[in-house]
Amino acid sequence: MLRALKTFLAVVQHGTFSAAGEAVGLTQSAVSAQIRNLESELDEPLFERTGRAVRLNAAGRRLLPQAQEMLALAQRIRRPAASQLSGEFHLGAIASVQSGMLPTILSTLGKEAPEVMTRVVPGVSLSLLDQVDKGDLDMALMVRPPFALPPDLHTRVIAREPFVMIAPAETEEESVEALLAAYPLVRYDRGSFGGRQVVRFLERARLEPRVRLELDEIDAIARVVESGLGVALIPLTGMWQRRSPLPVRLLELGERTFHRELVLVSRLPPSQSPLVAMIENAVLAMPPGDTPPSDSIAGE
Repeated sequence: MLRALKTFLAVVQHGTFSAAGEAVGLTQSAVSAQIRNLESELDEPLFERTGRAVRLNAAGRRLLPQAQEMLALAQRIRRPAASQLSGEFHLGAIASVQSGMLPTILSTLGKEAPEVMTRVVPGVSLSLLDQVDKGDLDMALMVRPPFALPPDLHTRVIAREPFVMIAPAETEEESVEALLAAYPLVRYDRGSFGGRQVVRFLERARLEPRVRLELDEIDAIARVVESGLGVALIPLTGMWQRRSPLPVRLLELGERTFHRELVLVSRLPPSQSPLVAMIENAVLAMPPGDTPPSDSIAGE
């Protein structure tokens, strides 16, 4: 009956069966059939028909507020207000998101959906994507992969982060080449999507640095560089770049700058999930992070 009531309201709004059909994506004959079935079920006509135009009769006028109330109730059942939601929400997040935007997201969920228990699942992007695809996670905040995402998943780009070179504060070299000649590379894990971008950058520049360590966690890489164990190419993200004073020397890559994109991936689109809509809106409303002072590499 809900479909018929929706069609009934469309006829009331648009005045003819053909116009109502265009509004709800039905043919005129399908609209006529639904209205006939509704009238048969209610055992009384609802419209006065004058040529192509129709007008509510007394029974139709009685039904109108009831139909509106029933459809509104059905909509609330399908998509309850966030404050009425309960249960668990499984949210995957890469490490740099956990030390960056995640606290703001969790604060928003706590205020707007207080009865929802959020379970944060850590992991690398490929693993998180697989868990969303399988239904083990409701959403993941991850690095956009170099391949097409499954078309049945909702995807939204939420940030675009430039890669920079970081070096111990006492270094004086003014180019990527000079720093990599003088110090070993603390390599961003080649198994991660961001780490693969670093590999491609080095290959394009025909650089073959000495590798001392390989890590996936960006804040950990920054701490290793801060301790003087090498230099690194990492995205400008995470907790390290919010510290003041900046614990490492940061050098921009100029014309050779490359980026990684952070994406929100979920099983349901915002139109079907209040929690997805809430998180997406919270992320997109965040002001861009303050960029710390940096040196531009000469000649880049």
